[in-house]
Amino acid sequence: MNERAARLPAEQDPRIPSEIWVLVSASFVIALGFGIVAPALPQFALSFDVSVTAATVVISSFAFMRLAFAPVSGRLVQKLGEQPVYITGLLIVAASTAACALAEDYWQLLTFRAIGGIGSTMFTVSAMGLVIRMAPPNKRGRVAGMYATSYLMGSISGPLIGALLVEFGLRVPFVIYAIALVIAAAVVFVSLRGSHLAKPEATHGAAMTLREALRKPTYRAALGSNFAFGGVIFGVRVAMVPLFVVEAMNRDAGLAGIALTVFAVGNALVLIVSGRLSDTYGRKRFVVLGLVVCGVSTMAMGLSENLLVFLLLSGIAGVGSGVMSPAQQAAVADVVGSKSRGGPVLATFQMVSDVGGVVGPVGAGLLAQHLSYAAAFGVTGLTMLLAAVGWLLVPNKSVSR
Repeated sequence: MNERAARLPAEQDPRIPSEIWVLVSASFVIALGFGIVAPALPQFALSFDVSVTAATVVISSFAFMRLAFAPVSGRLVQKLGEQPVYITGLLIVAASTAACALAEDYWQLLTFRAIGGIGSTMFTVSAMGLVIRMAPPNKRGRVAGMYATSYLMGSISGPLIGALLVEFGLRVPFVIYAIALVIAAAVVFVSLRGSHLAKPEATHGAAMTLREALRKPTYRAALGSNFAFGGVIFGVRVAMVPLFVVEAMNRDAGLAGIALTVFAVGNALVLIVSGRLSDTYGRKRFVVLGLVVCGVSTMAMGLSENLLVFLLLSGIAGVGSGVMSPAQQAAVADVVGSKSRGGPVLATFQMVSDVGGVVGPVGAGLLAQHLSYAAAFGVTGLTMLLAAVGWLLVPNKSVSR
């Protein structure tokens, strides 16, 4: 197909289903709650008289279980359907979060938090499947931008609320998050219960296997760019920016938070617009553009000596991330299609991002320790550029839009 999307007459242009708005709202609540417990979690772990390293293990256990359980989540979606897996995942995280609030020692906290990672990957994979299935094909980029924006807004707002709730006790944020998740699960269940779009019968085609997806150049390129995305955006940005601001620029730690916020603002400003444009002008060009912008600005961040320049580059990197993210997700949605179920395909797509988020900070930390921060930012930015090359090699006829 030609990359340029065919424009439908206004009366034939399908609206975004209300079910998607429900999932977008739930995404905001989930991210908000995740951010609410973020300030309390390390402090809560330390309250059991353990080391800082042990406290960070509690945080890592969640990510590790997400990564380890992702293949199982994909198979569950393939067998049971997205809706029951989504609801079950939410309730597992709600139960584990409530259990964290009742934890009486470090090992209980560690166990309960790790179990939450299982539920997290269940609702993440199934939510992606539901969004792909229910979104009109000519609005997949726009829907991906909406979903990403809602999650980002929740992620930004959550820590601010969490910092206030900590004043009432370290267990309070966990209770609030657990209640919010139960409410979100109930709303999604009621809203999707009678929806023909959410029913498994809505998938008329055969389930797509991972082997089938890997034969498609677009999917292979998306795996590469999502690995880079996870490593640079979710890993290095969070891990390296605070260290660079404090150690290399000799600035207050609070300014590191401002740099992260500037990145998020740049991201949020373009997510919905770039998603809409990718529906009209094609996925590939926006993924490549976003990867190049994010990669080059990330490399330049390690060379900057002026705080204002560093903040500007952080914002530009956020814009690059916002340009590529909806188009990339929409491209994967185009591969799977709305008439088939692709649990393992979506789970693998998620996994490569999680792997990047684990490998990225460790590799960047070693580079910064043994070489320099410029080398750390340079190599991680280079991974984005290499991912862009992978997309440039994808034949235009292989990209649905």
